[in-house]
Amino acid sequence: MATILLQVAGTTLGAMVGGPVGAAIGQAIGAAAGSAIDASLIQRAGGGRTVEGPRLKDLDVLASTEGAPIPRVYGRARVGGQVIWATPIEEETRVSRERGRTKGAPRTTRVDYAYHANLAVGLCEGPIAFVRRVWADGRELDLSLVEMRVHRGSEDQAPDPLIVARGGGEGTPAYRGLAYVVFERLPLADFGNRIPQLAFEVVRPVAGLAAMIRAVCLIPGASEFAYAPHEIVRVTGPVGTVPENRHQLFAAADIHASLDALQALCPNLERVSVVASWFGDDLRAGACTIAPRTEAADRATIGGGWSVAGLTRATARVVSPVDGRPAYGGTPADESVVRLIRELKERGLAVTLYPFVMMDVPAGNGMPDPGGLAEQPPFPWRGRITCHPAPGRPGSPDGTAAAGAQVAALFGTCGPGDFAVIGEGVLYGGPPDWSLRRLVLHYAHLAIAAGGVDAFVIGSELVGVTRVRSGPGAYPAAAQLCALAADARAVLGAGTRITYAADWTEYGAHELDGGAELRFPLDPLWAHPAVDAVGIDYYPPISDWRDGTGHLDAAEARGPHDTAYLRRRLASGEGFEWFYATPADRAAQIRTPIADGAHGKPWVFRVKDLVSWWSEPHVERMGGVEIGATAWAPRSKPIWLTEIGVPAVDKGPNGPNVFPDPKSSESARPPHSSGARDDLVQARALEAVLSRFDPALPGHAPGMNPWSADGARRMVDPSHVYVWAWDARPYPAFPDLAGVWSDGANWDTGHWITGRLEGLPLDRLVAAVLAEHGVTASLDLALDGFLDGAVIDRPVSACGALE
Repeated sequence: MATILLQVAGTTLGAMVGGPVGAAIGQAIGAAAGSAIDASLIQRAGGGRTVEGPRLKDLDVLASTEGAPIPRVYGRARVGGQVIWATPIEEETRVSRERGRTKGAPRTTRVDYAYHANLAVGLCEGPIAFVRRVWADGRELDLSLVEMRVHRGSEDQAPDPLIVARGGGEGTPAYRGLAYVVFERLPLADFGNRIPQLAFEVVRPVAGLAAMIRAVCLIPGASEFAYAPHEIVRVTGPVGTVPENRHQLFAAADIHASLDALQALCPNLERVSVVASWFGDDLRAGACTIAPRTEAADRATIGGGWSVAGLTRATARVVSPVDGRPAYGGTPADESVVRLIRELKERGLAVTLYPFVMMDVPAGNGMPDPGGLAEQPPFPWRGRITCHPAPGRPGSPDGTAAAGAQVAALFGTCGPGDFAVIGEGVLYGGPPDWSLRRLVLHYAHLAIAAGGVDAFVIGSELVGVTRVRSGPGAYPAAAQLCALAADARAVLGAGTRITYAADWTEYGAHELDGGAELRFPLDPLWAHPAVDAVGIDYYPPISDWRDGTGHLDAAEARGPHDTAYLRRRLASGEGFEWFYATPADRAAQIRTPIADGAHGKPWVFRVKDLVSWWSEPHVERMGGVEIGATAWAPRSKPIWLTEIGVPAVDKGPNGPNVFPDPKSSESARPPHSSGARDDLVQARALEAVLSRFDPALPGHAPGMNPWSADGARRMVDPSHVYVWAWDARPYPAFPDLAGVWSDGANWDTGHWITGRLEGLPLDRLVAAVLAEHGVTASLDLALDGFLDGAVIDRPVSACGALE
């Protein structure tokens, strides 16, 4: 803590006073060298100085004290508050009469009394984002059972209607600038007929990542009722039930709690991509079926049943178990998806519907592996689906009509005419075809049942399929995707924008024969009139950080959390200037330059060079000779980053595409990561990506996101950069309730921004504190730290606040 304190003091106070004051402490302040601190901050005489921060008892106990200071909350914190208004406790008389049990017995009149309180509790300086939880005498209140209104503390907030009604109208205080809550007729029976001790979890984020986000991906995608905005309960016995979609006490359904928090934290949010998953069962394209699955075949629910694409629990397959629990949640019920789409639109958000394939291939499956393993690896990535044997393996059909037949089997044969929208459901009358086409066209029709969506994704990350050839230069998956896009357009109409979400290694060139042959497999799709944008799930390596100071990146940045360094690396470094030819080269940092010999077009091999790929003609090669351009017209369509994300783990930007999931063969750490949780590196890397492509954000520079040839659009549409991921299961129920959801442990170092978005990078916190004292701080304070929350509970100077 001493290092952080001196960094803060040196960087910020040195700027405040305009030059060195007092003794130089350059070694202690490290990155803030050259700044100085006020001599009064550290007093060496008299044995030093004691600084006392807020004590817990000062913050989490309800009080009513004349002249009490108004605390400032940053991030999230638990506060007690001050009673700022109340009426006398109301007494309600309840009279009941009972006739005696024997003939002629007199009636008994019983008089009971119930007590209610009306009160307003001041919390902290506003504006806040929201109040998440409330405790009364140490027990969390179910806010659905009490009338509590939250006033966020804006400077134009209106008076509370109850205070107006009881206070006489004009002149009623609105408590502008103060965040407070009003309880109306709070029942007191459970608290000994007295006002209980109240405590509140307040969320007041500082400016930063949350305000940069304009679009998110909503997961889990595999949960039967997580998206349902109406109450659903599971029957556990003759009279027993448990909630299916309410695991918190501050909203009627989990999805409401989740979306309320999302919109409160992200004031510039425009759109949500709803992920809905079916399950593939085989990595061999010719043998793989894709269908909905359920968590349990014998589960009974009230409020809504599980049904997807005409399947019920009795007819659908059940997801594979791991350690006695489902490996995944089931496919979201169709009804819940329809209602969620409507709920999002009612909230003013544009909806992108994202049909998604997850692979339910359990351990011990015994199935032949296209890649040559003894059997298919457990719970793999959908990008591993390919022809069998895989390209490059002995006996592979790649390059022949047989490979095309395998790809065709994966896509299936059903068409738009096989589906019909009936009310809020979709009927299917085609052949028994559980395929990629069935998945995509089902959700296209479900979007119509919901009243339409703004955008639609026809598939994602099928790189193992889209690189399979049926002949020289012939890529059957691209032709299948073109046909599927046209069919989706026929269903959705002209008002819905359509794309495919390519993997970051898939969208561009395919190199064969050591580069002598060069193809652009997806260009027919990107040029197709039914496709409105180039979709990319964008997870390229950003940094190459190692422990210590002896590695190559140490000379480029002050540390792995340096936002400017991370932003620069999106157009430099690995995948742009150089690559690692072998794992041994990576370990030794032996970097091979990316070059293109006589043709002089190194961008064709750069997975991170979006600008060149988007701006240049795509000329294919055979035998090292250029043979002509593809159908891609440079700068013709915008790029959507259909997913961006970084795991919250040490050195996460070294490998943004990897994730923790012990059951999966894909589970991994980024290169050279210790595996320790690191919320700050996730926040900084996401800020780097967003600011690189959004000209409205600090740090953006000309040339990072150029205009189209007609000047009508940016290369990357900043309103279609989707952060992966926000969870429909609200924090902190997820990840805390391990007995409900088996993937909670993955949250610690995973890609989730849920529960982290309200946290405090230290530089943002310092800047906010100084701004509230009238001091404008530099955007780069060279402070690396992350807090859940902080509270300043009394009037204090800027120096005292930073201490």
